[in-house]
Amino acid sequence: MTQDKVLANAMLVLPDETVRGSVVIRGDRIVAMDTGAGVPNGAEDCDGDFVAPGLIELHTDNLERHIHPRPKVDWPHQAAIVAHDAELASVGITTVFDAIRVGSIINGPNKKYGKYARAIATEILSMRDSGALRISHHIHLRAETCSETLIEELAEFGPEDRIGIVSLMDHTPGQRQFVNLDKYEGFIRGKYGLDKADFEAHVAHLFGLREKLGVAHEAAAVVAAERYGAVLASHDDTTAAQVAHSAGHGIRLAEFPTTVEAAKANRAHEIANIMGGPNLVRGGSHSGNVAAIELADLGLLDVISSDYVPSSLLLGAVLLGQHWGDMAKGLHTVTAAPAQSTGLVDRGRLGVGMQADMIRFRVTEGVPALRAVWSKGVRAA
Repeated sequence: MTQDKVLANAMLVLPDETVRGSVVIRGDRIVAMDTGAGVPNGAEDCDGDFVAPGLIELHTDNLERHIHPRPKVDWPHQAAIVAHDAELASVGITTVFDAIRVGSIINGPNKKYGKYARAIATEILSMRDSGALRISHHIHLRAETCSETLIEELAEFGPEDRIGIVSLMDHTPGQRQFVNLDKYEGFIRGKYGLDKADFEAHVAHLFGLREKLGVAHEAAAVVAAERYGAVLASHDDTTAAQVAHSAGHGIRLAEFPTTVEAAKANRAHEIANIMGGPNLVRGGSHSGNVAAIELADLGLLDVISSDYVPSSLLLGAVLLGQHWGDMAKGLHTVTAAPAQSTGLVDRGRLGVGMQADMIRFRVTEGVPALRAVWSKGVRAA
């Protein structure tokens, strides 16, 4: 018989409050909870540290950084997946929706990128099913409507893949994230080393793709999400009109709205606003868009995503907790809120019968310091 594990004398982060108490884990479930500072024989004394649900990450590009650690370097995929998994566990993430691009550009004048989604998703799912990974992995397909191959790539997936999220992405410059073309030019030329002529050819090619294929690609992605049984998300909505268009598709999540106008419109349509942890930690958007803290102050921030910095998830939630004077409210944005948004009913909060995904941390000089991470009751970091 598996021996119970007891975490005692902890500040338990509940959905609406923090209370001193204890949690009992049996196997992969929470089987009991109690209040008070007592430490029974054999229990782990948490010495007042916070014990919270494991963090849930809905959109991270972190895996791509491990697969391509440098330009033109393709790292062995299984090794990259294991490293990505371990990194997420080390910062308290116990459930992740790995964001994988679908839709490639293979005939452009420059900045071409090929298909990879089906192959890497197969590898992630195989490693997950074999028990090789520390935390729970789900697939998030980033559907690039401004591409050449989106429809054929979407056709490579089906309900058996249990796709969790499909996000509609239109990265055509001059709108959404990069309304300011000068900022887009600086970003793209700096990242890919394009000269002025190459950059202009790249932009012209993107405009051509959007005009020719954008509408058909968006429609195909909406149909595919329904076929998979996935939650549908928008990306970088800027105007109320764009949000209304998204709502017409049945979108439930809005990734990184770029303006207060869009965030307010999302709320009116009962679409959850996701903002980036890096934006929150840095105090603003690197693209010049709305600051996450501004939306937080307006009561319009629902979920935090670490995006490109995994450690920003817990740090951002703690910063929000401190800003609001309510740690439970801050942690809600990275636990219960993302769980509810994606239909994960067995995690995201501490409670009897819930999956034993948990973290233990304390706050030192304003920064969270993780002490332990459990995934399905097993120590993961």
